[in-house]
Amino acid sequence: MTTSQRFGKFLPILVSVHLLVLMTTSAAAQVLIVQTNSAGDNVHLIDPVTNRVVGEITGIERAHGAQATPDGSRLYVANEADDTVDVVDVKSLSVIKKIELSGRPNNLAITPDGSKVYVAIARAPGALDVIDTNSDENVATISVHGGVHNTYVTPDGKYAVAGMIGARNITVVDTATDMPVWTTYFDRGIRPMAFETNPDGSTKRIYAQLSNLNGFGILDFETRKEVGRIEYPDVPPDQRTPGHGGNTAHGLGITPDNRYLVANSSLNSSVYVYSLPDLELVGGVRVGHSPNWVTITPDSKFAYISISGNNSVAALDISTVKMVAEIKTGGQVPKRNTTMVVGP
Repeated sequence: MTTSQRFGKFLPILVSVHLLVLMTTSAAAQVLIVQTNSAGDNVHLIDPVTNRVVGEITGIERAHGAQATPDGSRLYVANEADDTVDVVDVKSLSVIKKIELSGRPNNLAITPDGSKVYVAIARAPGALDVIDTNSDENVATISVHGGVHNTYVTPDGKYAVAGMIGARNITVVDTATDMPVWTTYFDRGIRPMAFETNPDGSTKRIYAQLSNLNGFGILDFETRKEVGRIEYPDVPPDQRTPGHGGNTAHGLGITPDNRYLVANSSLNSSVYVYSLPDLELVGGVRVGHSPNWVTITPDSKFAYISISGNNSVAALDISTVKMVAEIKTGGQVPKRNTTMVVGP
């Protein structure tokens, strides 16, 4: 039975569309923040100019992560309820295909040229599924050591990077061959990651949040070794928000201009900004209960942080380290988000 035969009956029924603003009539490119929700069945689109919700996709249960094609015409959403990646046509905000996976997905990543999507398969024994975006088919399953929590593609597109919580390792895959090329093990589980680049665009460092660490580790990409850890500032006990399990810190992002690292602390209910490459603390701000993920606008000016405990999204001015807006999307338990550019 093919994927389309198995899931085709769902497409016109399960997905309803609420398009509040027509996004495709403008001749100029439009930046949008895509916010998934781990409870409920909707994904929201936020306009970072107005900080308002401008679109909603419903019918994708337990959306774990989303990535857009470089031209913004399609959105790929990991659907934990159906073990699929759902392909969304951005013009109509409707699901046009459900791609069957080898197991339950977590996060996903797309190559800079938009040709492949790598999907983290969390269900044991763990894998990376590879989707060919020309055919929108699952074309390969890459074996790795452990269930994959998050996956990324390096900014230069040369490598896919998988992080494992239980198996406590980062595995790097060559995107040209789809073969693992090296693995580094840690003493803690791997949570969100971010990538600093060299002047030529190659990867310099991986920053990785680790289970039960209120901070992040630093992995030198060339030597493949952990070279340090940064811990966030201490806060008084009455300002901490415990109860996050291993997610003491969850959410990292590096500005496109490679000048700043934006880092969440779930324990401190705060977001911190560090300068690069020296990792000096610029400042921090409390944003609400359980900041979970970070995405950054293409101009490197604003970070959007999902606040799971508040059911909202915070907009952060990176240069001043001040929260300039809190957006109530209507979603429940917002987690992973991403930035997309539509058109022209």
